[in-house]
Amino acid sequence: MRKLASIILFLVLVSNSFGQSKNSPLQISHLTGDFYVYKTFHDYKGTMISANAMYLVTDKGVVLFDAPWDEAQFQPLLDSIKTKHNKEVVMLFATHSHDDRAGGFDFYRKKGIKTYSIKLTDDILKKEKKPRAEFITPNDKTFTVGQHTFEVYYPGKGHAPDNIVVWFNKEKVLYGACFIKSADAQDLGYLGDSDVKEWKTSIKKVQTKFKSPKYIIPGHEDWTNIQSLNHTQKLVDEYLAQKSSGKK
Repeated sequence: MRKLASIILFLVLVSNSFGQSKNSPLQISHLTGDFYVYKTFHDYKGTMISANAMYLVTDKGVVLFDAPWDEAQFQPLLDSIKTKHNKEVVMLFATHSHDDRAGGFDFYRKKGIKTYSIKLTDDILKKEKKPRAEFITPNDKTFTVGQHTFEVYYPGKGHAPDNIVVWFNKEKVLYGACFIKSADAQDLGYLGDSDVKEWKTSIKKVQTKFKSPKYIIPGHEDWTNIQSLNHTQKLVDEYLAQKSSGKK
C-alpha cells in the first residue's frame, strides 16, 4: 500500500511540473498547497549536477529557501514566479554558506529582497570574503509570513558546519537542503566541510524534533522519496563503520 502511495505521489508531482522538459535549466514543480520545488544545474568536475531548492507563496509575497546554483537562473526564477503567481519575492533564506545555497545573496539583496542566514553562515561568508545576508537569524526561530508559519532550525554540524533545516509544521514539510541526501544517493557526496560523526547526532535531533514529515526535500537529485532522511542516516552509519575499520 505504501509503495502504491509513493507511486501515486510521484505521478502527481511529475504531472504538476510546469510543462518543462527535463533539459530545462530551471525546473519548477508543485509540491503541495503553496509550496514549490525548483531545480537548477551546475557543472561539478565535468558532470552536470542538479540542486533542489524551494519557494513558498504567501499573502505577503514569496519566500525563497536557497538560491539557484546556476547564476544564470537568478533572474529567470524571479520572472517565473512573477508570471506564475503574480507576486514578488520578499525573503531569501540560505541553509548554509556553499554557493549552491548562499550564492545569490548579493544579487537578491540588490533587488530589495530581504536575505537571511544564521551567524555561523555569516561568519564563514565573512571569512571567505563572499556576499553576506542582510539579516542574521537565531539558530532556532519561528517565522510567520502571511498565512504561513515555519521554523528555521540548526541541528548541529553535518554536511556543513552551519547547515540548517526548515520545518513547516501544519503541512509537515521538511526542507533539508544538503543536510539530507536523496534516497537514491550512493554516498555522502562532497565532504570537504563535513563532520560525519556529528552528522549522525544531528540527524537524530531532526528526527526527534520534527515528527512524521509528509514531504522531505534533500539538496540534490530526486526529492520525491520521503525515506531520504532515513537513507542519509544509513549512509552516515556506513561511512563511519568503514572509517572505523580503516577502509576510508
